[in-house]
Parts: sequence; structure tokens; C-alpha cells
Amino acid sequence: MNTRHFLTLQDLSSEELKQIMHRAIELKAMRNRGEVYAPLNNKVMAMIFEKSSTRTRVSFEAGMSQLGGHAMFLSSRDTQLGRGEPIEDSARVISSMVDIVMIRTFGHDTIETFAKHSKVPVINALTDDYHPCQLLADMQCFLEHRGDIKGKTVTWIGDGNNMCHSYINAAALLDFTLNIACPEGFDPDMALVAKHQDRVNIFRDPKEAVKGSHLLVTDVWASMGQEDEQEARMKSFEGYQVNSALMDTAHEDAIFMHCLPAHRGEEVSHEMMDDPRSVVFDEAENRLHAQKALIEFLLVK
Repeated sequence: MNTRHFLTLQDLSSEELKQIMHRAIELKAMRNRGEVYAPLNNKVMAMIFEKSSTRTRVSFEAGMSQLGGHAMFLSSRDTQLGRGEPIEDSARVISSMVDIVMIRTFGHDTIETFAKHSKVPVINALTDDYHPCQLLADMQCFLEHRGDIKGKTVTWIGDGNNMCHSYINAAALLDFTLNIACPEGFDPDMALVAKHQDRVNIFRDPKEAVKGSHLLVTDVWASMGQEDEQEARMKSFEGYQVNSALMDTAHEDAIFMHCLPAHRGEEVSHEMMDDPRSVVFDEAENRLHAQKALIEFLLVK
């Protein structure tokens, strides 16, 4: 049987994605009841970080522990990945010693090459092109708060980045409409947009994009590695802040998400983070539960 990887949401069918979302809700309830569920005794995850993260490390490490396994943290200083040893060789060696690999890196081609030569499942914990694990948490969060997202309208506000790309994939798999509000020059991958043109609409005016939307989502304007562009991006994204006034123009039942960390006062106003319509901290917690469901899906047969 071929090894299953999770490099983008497109590695799952619609039914498999829904299965993982519902299982994440079950695992969350089990943990809240204090139930011990540890099917991964003696299983080891290698966590390879070329980009640092708070939520990603805590959620994967805690998740593996709660499932009865062990997570091994490997920073860019701890591996030869991309520092002389071919990625193919690193993949062969690491995957011969562990049961599953999580990678958070820059180029998406890095994780694709690693997965091609890995004997065990590889999970994309973020690349410059996609952030599918965050979408598992986001979609679980919407399901918990508002039910089925099918037929709803989601508005992405800000940079057409890796999160935006994963929202495009989610729209195709879960049958919702995605409005993307971004300034010129910050569009998402237009080949991906064209592939899903029946699902995706591009706007320059956030107010137009938000009308009737059931979910508003944003992200920082300058991601990791783009700090030197911060000042220029602040000017480009002027008028793209998610605040209470913008939220008021969405559907009356709309909620707000942000993958965090948030720069309060920039892409999101101070008050919007703590607004009753904001579910960002439920969303963040769901990284733990959604990823546990994903790991179980990949490892427990």
C-alpha cells in the first residue's frame, strides 16, 4: 500500500476531510472528559523546523504525547536538510528511524522531494505555498460554531499567501464560495485561482468582498521572512484591516478567524480580536485536536 502524505488539502478527498474534522471534534470531547486514548505507543514523530512556530510545535508535540507517542524536535541547526546533504538522503535516513514526519519549511518543493523519498507519512506544517494543517483547525472551528460550511461565503482579506492558497483548496473540497480581497500585486497564485474559478472571486475593495459573508479571515501583512518589507506592505494594505465596522457589513451570523500570531492594530483592530464574533482562540486550540485526528488517520489502520 502506498504511503499517504498530507502536503496540501488536495491529498484528501472531500469525505476524508470531513471525516478528519468530525473526528477532531470527537477527540476534543474525549480530552475534555479526561479520557485517555493512546493508540500510538512506541510511535515516534520527527518534527523538522526550518521555520519557527509556537502553535505548531506545541500542538504537534502535545498531540503525539496525548496519543501515546513521542515527538522529536529538530531545528534547522539539528539537521543537514538543505545544508549539504541532499533532501532525498535525509528523507531516506530519517524515515527509516521514525513513524511519521512533520516539516515546517520554506519552499514547497523541499517537502515534496522529502515525501517522495520517505518511507513514512509526511505532514506539511507550513511551506511558503500552503498551510493545510491550519485549515483543518479552521474548518473544524466553523463546523463547531456554525455547522456545515457548504454553500456559505468566506472572505479572505489580505495577502494572497499560503493560507489563502489553502483556503482556495478548502473551498473546492467543502463546496463554499471564497472571496479574496487583496491589493494589486498581492494576488494568490493565479493558476490555482483559475483551476478553481467556479469557487473564487478576487476583489480590491474589502467592503465589497465582505457583503453577505459568513466567515472573515485574515493574516499578518508581512509573514516570516518578509520583515524587511513591513513598511511597504503597511502602505499597500492600508484599508484592509478587519475591524468591527467591516465585520458589521458581513452576514449577521458571521464569525472572524486569524491563524495567529496577530499584529493587533495592523491587519486586525485591537477590539476585533476580543469581539464576541471572534473565534481565534478556539481556532488556535483546534490545531491540537485537528492534527491528532490527522495523525490518527495517517497512522492508525
